[in-house]
Amino acid sequence: MTSQHHTASLCHHCRISGAPGQHVGSLIHVMWVVMMGFTPETWASSETQPHSIKIEGDITLGGLFPVHSRGPAGVPCGEIKKEKGIHRMEAMLYALDQINSDPDLLPNITLGARILDTCSRDTYALEQSLTFVQALIQKDNSDVRCSNGELPIIPKPERVVGVIGASASSVSIMVANVLRLFAIPQISYASTAPELSDNNRYEFFSRVVPPDSFQAQAMVDIVKAMGWNYVSTLASEGNYGESGVDAFIQISREAGGLCIAQSIKIPREPRPGEFDKIIKRLMETSNARGVIIFANEDDIKRVLEAAKRANLTGHFLFVGSDSWGAKNSPILNLEDVAEGAVTILPKRASIEGFDQYFTTRSLENNRRNIWFAEFWEDDFKCKLTRPGIRGDSGLRKCTGEEQISQDSVYEQEGKVQFVIDAVYAMAHALHSMHMDLCPSSMGVCDKMDPVDGRMLLSYIRAVSFNGSAGTGVMFNENGDAPGRYDIFQYQLSNTTIPGYKIIGQWTNHLRLSAEDMQWSGGDKLVPDSVCSFPCESGERKRMVKGVPCCWHCELCDGYQYLLDEFNCDTCPFDKRPTSNRTGCRPTPIIKLEWSSPWAIIPVFLAVLGILATSGAIITFIRFNDTPIVRASGRELSYVLLTGIFLIYLITFLMIAEPSTGVCAFRRLFLGLGMSISYSAMLTKTNRIYRIFEQGKKSVTPPKFISPTSQLIITFILISVQLLGIFIWFGVVPPHTTVDFDELHPPNPEYARGILKCDMSDLSLIGCLSYSMVLMVTCTVYAIKSRGVPETFNEAKPIGFTMYTTCIIWLAFVPIFFGTSQSTEKMFIQTTTLTVSMSLSAMVSLGMLYIPKVYVIIFHPEQNVQKRKRSFKAVVQAATVSTHLSQKSSDKQNGETKVEPDRSQ
Repeated sequence: MTSQHHTASLCHHCRISGAPGQHVGSLIHVMWVVMMGFTPETWASSETQPHSIKIEGDITLGGLFPVHSRGPAGVPCGEIKKEKGIHRMEAMLYALDQINSDPDLLPNITLGARILDTCSRDTYALEQSLTFVQALIQKDNSDVRCSNGELPIIPKPERVVGVIGASASSVSIMVANVLRLFAIPQISYASTAPELSDNNRYEFFSRVVPPDSFQAQAMVDIVKAMGWNYVSTLASEGNYGESGVDAFIQISREAGGLCIAQSIKIPREPRPGEFDKIIKRLMETSNARGVIIFANEDDIKRVLEAAKRANLTGHFLFVGSDSWGAKNSPILNLEDVAEGAVTILPKRASIEGFDQYFTTRSLENNRRNIWFAEFWEDDFKCKLTRPGIRGDSGLRKCTGEEQISQDSVYEQEGKVQFVIDAVYAMAHALHSMHMDLCPSSMGVCDKMDPVDGRMLLSYIRAVSFNGSAGTGVMFNENGDAPGRYDIFQYQLSNTTIPGYKIIGQWTNHLRLSAEDMQWSGGDKLVPDSVCSFPCESGERKRMVKGVPCCWHCELCDGYQYLLDEFNCDTCPFDKRPTSNRTGCRPTPIIKLEWSSPWAIIPVFLAVLGILATSGAIITFIRFNDTPIVRASGRELSYVLLTGIFLIYLITFLMIAEPSTGVCAFRRLFLGLGMSISYSAMLTKTNRIYRIFEQGKKSVTPPKFISPTSQLIITFILISVQLLGIFIWFGVVPPHTTVDFDELHPPNPEYARGILKCDMSDLSLIGCLSYSMVLMVTCTVYAIKSRGVPETFNEAKPIGFTMYTTCIIWLAFVPIFFGTSQSTEKMFIQTTTLTVSMSLSAMVSLGMLYIPKVYVIIFHPEQNVQKRKRSFKAVVQAATVSTHLSQKSSDKQNGETKVEPDRSQ
């Protein structure tokens, strides 16, 4: 390198002084001296100059490769990196050879290179990259003179027009900040950090690999395709891991439906037990089995080891970024823990031409690679003999005749394709630029000397060609390559060859072969990684505050149905929820059926009563003129028997299917039959009471005791009931209704609507209230007439009838109202009412008429005319009765009998 000779060697004395018109570059030059402690020229010729590869050419490209790993504290570089370092760096040399031998690409122009080692450290790489920009620092040497007065001879420094690299994102970010100042375009072959897509900060940066934001999008799509909505993230501290996870979280938040349980960072220098703590933290949200991991190989391996120590093999379902890819080193001896892991890798292919090139490299034909000897020793586990260096007795001596891939294990490194594509992208851009600026020139013309970096950048962004693997190479406005990924899964069970298997691709959208996936133990069913499992049918989600993927399931109970996934709503009053509670269905409508046990007993009693009443009426009509019929008061007897008949008849109306006509007849006959019966009985007892009370005072008979008067009084009493009924008809016309409240139990499966007439419990009792008043009044008169001799009238049978009737209706009230909360209220109340009415009718019939019918039918000899009593005889009987009752208080109940004179 000509710049190795310092200016001082060409002139004995130099004087440097400032000039008013000094270029801005001089200021940068001075700043550099202050900051770095030396000038670029001095640095370039000093002993601290880095080892580098120099390839002569008309146009020089820079190269940055991690030839060595990061060294221990205080040492910049460590061990050589065979694949990520030497393979990738040789890929650039291979690409330069191919381009320089191609007559159609940059004809008559030779590409050279200056390739530097970054030692996998961003700060060290920054120091090395100063080599690329030293020629661009413009200096004003007009006042620099040698001691003899002549101008100094200053060699023209090497000018780098573009840089290939770097590998790690952190290194590319550091270098890009410097190259941007000097407008040097940069094309990376492996840096994927999303922040490098910021065209405002890294405008001269481009890359042939897609950014991690594309990778993160692909991973989000994979997670959602597997039905996961609750995952954790793991990131190695540093630009790659943290940026990748940040991109994943941001995209998942925008996509929605995916929640991050925990986001854990792995420190650069983890303390002992750090990874066990990480696994313990992940288990705090054990439902989040999916773990998105953006980490380096060492961290991945240590995470798997910690999971195995915690006996959690098969629990975590890893989704790894391209740093895991299809590598075996992170999962060595941990295959059971890694089983089922889904990983992603930029779509790539093995370049056969490079394999042929690299496997034929030897110590003799590859002297341009200054690190090749070190690679040789590491690859073949031997030691080269060097002058002044004592051989290591522990290693055999290298013969130099070893062959790569035959005497050592060789597998092409995954990013080789992208290194070649990056070099070709720069070459195609220079070719297009040359065609535009130097159309007739055979070599580099003045317009390209020097190459304008900003113009070259525009040509780089416009390239489009088929790369080394046959896939298109192009850049978007941010300098990013299109996202093309292969999706792998590590499979261990049910396969002849355990390893990574391609299960899909991602090129702006996901194509995943679910049938090719398998999990721990060879299971084909995708495991769950969800915070909360889907709610069962009819259950609503009650969200956990702040975690949109977590919820508690609550059943829509009672008469509620699932309105939407978060809310329950109550069904309309006439409906009940479906069995799965996703909607409402009509509530079944029922009525009292004739076949129901609740109807059979009342109907039986009613039929029996109707037959008995009909028999009594027929008997009375048949023997209408006999003494017994005449003595019982024929007119009122027929009225009373009609009322009893109607009481029995109401049973059929109460059980019949409700309709407007049935409801009207129910209103009419429900209280009418009883009011007829008790009006007639009240008239009878009132007549007897008045006769005997009048007899105590005088021999003049009371008024209105004739049959006609009795009928008139009875019909007046009945008309009150009829008047009330017709007023009710006018105010509220009869109609049917369906009662959904009566049979509305907690379990809606038993809910029923009951078809009924519009008669509430109160209106029903109101309908009967008048009859109750008549019944009580009749009972009072029966009690007052208890001392009347039984041979004179029917006072005592009527009394017993009313006592029994009162007992029946007193029992009716608590039964009727006590069952108002029962689920079978309607049936119980209907049965209670009809049975009570039938029993009261039966008591009246049995006490008053059955004995008479029995005598008429079976003892006709007793049905003869008796001596006709005058009112005077009645008075005499009443006087005797009163006298006896005063003598003995224990005879007040009418037990003393006064035998009348039965002589004719």
